[in-house]
Amino acid sequence: MSAVSFQSVSKTFPTPKGPFQALADVSLDIAEGEFFGLLGPNGAGKTTLISILAGLARPSQGRVTVLGHDVQADFAAARRLLGVVPQELVFDPFFNVRETLRLQSGYFGVKNNDAWIDELLENLGLADKASANMRQLSGGMKRRVLVAQALVHKPPIIVLDEPTAGVDVELRQTLWQFVARLNKQGHTVLLTTHYLEEAEALCTRIAMLKRGQVVALASTSELLQSASTNVLRFKSDDALPEPLAQQARVTGRVVQLPAQNVQEIEQHLATLRAAGVRVEDVEIRKADLEDVFLNVMAGVQEVQA
Repeated sequence: MSAVSFQSVSKTFPTPKGPFQALADVSLDIAEGEFFGLLGPNGAGKTTLISILAGLARPSQGRVTVLGHDVQADFAAARRLLGVVPQELVFDPFFNVRETLRLQSGYFGVKNNDAWIDELLENLGLADKASANMRQLSGGMKRRVLVAQALVHKPPIIVLDEPTAGVDVELRQTLWQFVARLNKQGHTVLLTTHYLEEAEALCTRIAMLKRGQVVALASTSELLQSASTNVLRFKSDDALPEPLAQQARVTGRVVQLPAQNVQEIEQHLATLRAAGVRVEDVEIRKADLEDVFLNVMAGVQEVQA
């Protein structure tokens, strides 16, 4: 049995300009105990898919199940099996951190849960904030509480929708260590993130969405193997010659150029020298998940396992 199953899921929203299709016939299964990544640009349909999974939206077509429970027909059982960390910072300003977690426990009918609440507070760096009112917390601390709320009833399936957006490095490290431990203990994790290095390091399998459709679905290792290119990376303050500028990925002073082999790397360097482009910190690396993602989104590459 799949932990989560999306079966031909479509979602259309009415707009003043006419119907907008956010999802188009999305089908994928997430196995029990899997660490699964759902990637895509803004507006690809990731949050809509998660909203349908969590029962916050209804699909126009299709069916979603959580450990065999239909999220619409058997919604109470399905929601008890999920712990969802939303993108938005949502909190009740009338409670402190511990009270918030106790209230969340009660919502799921879990009594005498203080031992697990203490463990969550400790592992998420909230132990010294247990008595602080939610209004007093920083944005990063509020996000830690959201993670604790999602885990307080020990759900077998954890859904993380951009959990590290706008948070500090310390929280990212703390969160991933804790979630990776839960995953090793058998919890299924569904992650959406724009930090592709996180997805590459954590996820065993990845689906990529574009305009509401699945355009790539494979294990992380298969996705990386599908990118046969190397990348020439360097820093420069000079303008690139036109042939290289068309294929370069430029971030500030950092330039990255795809290269199929050593000969193409030598050609790139020769072209740069001939154009008088001064370069620093030259290195050659293997293509990573970000390179695969950009190729898939550009239509250069398609991966289906």
